[in-house]
Amino acid sequence: MFLGLDLGTSGLRALLAAPDGMVIASAEANYDVSRPAPGWSEQDPFDWVAACKAVIAELKSVVPQQMAQVQGLAISGHMHGATLLDEAGSVLRPCILWNDTRSAVEAADLDAEPAFRAISGNIVFPGFTAPKLVWVAKHEPDIFARTAKVLLPKDYLGWYLTNRYVSDMSDSAGTSWMDVGARAWSDRLLAASGMRRDQMPELVEGSDVIGPVTPLRSAELGLPDGVLVMGGGGDNAVAACGIGALAEGDGFVSLGTSGVLLAARDGFSPDAASAVHSFCHAVPGRWYQMGVILSATDSLNWLSGVVGASPADLTKALGGTVKDPGPLRFLPYLSGERTPHNDADVRGAFVGVDVGMTRDDLTRAVIEGVSFALRDSLEALRSTGANPERLIAIGGGVQSTYWVELLANVLGLPLDLPEQGEFGAAMGAARLAACGVTGADPAALMTKPQIAKTIHPDPARRAVFVQAYQAYASSYSTLKAMP
Repeated sequence: MFLGLDLGTSGLRALLAAPDGMVIASAEANYDVSRPAPGWSEQDPFDWVAACKAVIAELKSVVPQQMAQVQGLAISGHMHGATLLDEAGSVLRPCILWNDTRSAVEAADLDAEPAFRAISGNIVFPGFTAPKLVWVAKHEPDIFARTAKVLLPKDYLGWYLTNRYVSDMSDSAGTSWMDVGARAWSDRLLAASGMRRDQMPELVEGSDVIGPVTPLRSAELGLPDGVLVMGGGGDNAVAACGIGALAEGDGFVSLGTSGVLLAARDGFSPDAASAVHSFCHAVPGRWYQMGVILSATDSLNWLSGVVGASPADLTKALGGTVKDPGPLRFLPYLSGERTPHNDADVRGAFVGVDVGMTRDDLTRAVIEGVSFALRDSLEALRSTGANPERLIAIGGGVQSTYWVELLANVLGLPLDLPEQGEFGAAMGAARLAACGVTGADPAALMTKPQIAKTIHPDPARRAVFVQAYQAYASSYSTLKAMP
């Protein structure tokens, strides 16, 4: 049996899978995000450990015999976090998360040094790890002086399990400290942000073995002796493993809290100026690129809180027939934006509000705005040479048929909806665990899910959606020009 752990921003999900990929059981445990100041987003690493204990205990209570047969596990995790440890491995401060924007000034300063884009292949975004450490050095110098190791969130769980400081290529590619093409730490980038190589974990591939769970942790968690822990990966790379997006032309669009449009690549072809992320894949010898918007379903959740109706009720009220884009325009920059603008300061807006508009008009505008923002990411990906011809649609937002049909028309691409089943990051992590234990070729195990339905764009409506997207795309500069 193989265990996949998916360390998300709001909770940890565990999935137990058989060697043939059949799901045996799953469990979840939630935890909170702290926002002690505007733009800040932090988490207590001990909450991750508590969640790990809870999900494993739940699985043991439900399927004890199968849990006794676990041979390997891997962890997927939210990227870019900064977990600071001292020489003894003690946590020095709460982890600064991916959606924390306090280090925008520090990110801009690092990004102005040409070596960062040239070596890492990426813009230094405020959410990345390197500028967070520059911020800590500036504002919390005592903590910075005591920092012996910097770990990404999932790697802290890996250290808890194995007592080893190890990270994988896909997650580490989002730190701004890595030569992503060479799949190695860059001493030049580390030094430019005041860091040293000995403060970094060892780098491995996602399917490589880190080591066994220590006897202490095995006894504490009730796991069999000798369970092997793999390198794992960043959440989007591992989700790509879960849906079989490994080769050039494979990709997915995710309507989650944030929005992601990912394309697998056979080689490393960065274009930092596009604000596209170019990262190592979680499997050896492959890379991927993605555009990221910070508020996808989060935008609908925000509207839900404002009007006092659930997101499901809001989208259900739109009916079953997708309408042409309306006159009300929504810019979904509720927490700033990454692709293509790299703008931590911009904020969202409704444009064209009329006294006769209703709650349904607001809902339509929100999901249209998020869809147009994902079209921004598609155009940015195309500028790097990626050219997906169809995408698998995943994430909570795909529960709305209206939204998926709208998105297919906005992107101008067929969207494949998988059959009910497990194909996300937890499954991808279980597949990485299986590869590490058995030595299997990832391409053989990481197959695509069965597709239940394909949503095609309507060619007769292409012109109206192109025109609406162009109007949306021109709105960013107008918004930025406002005092």
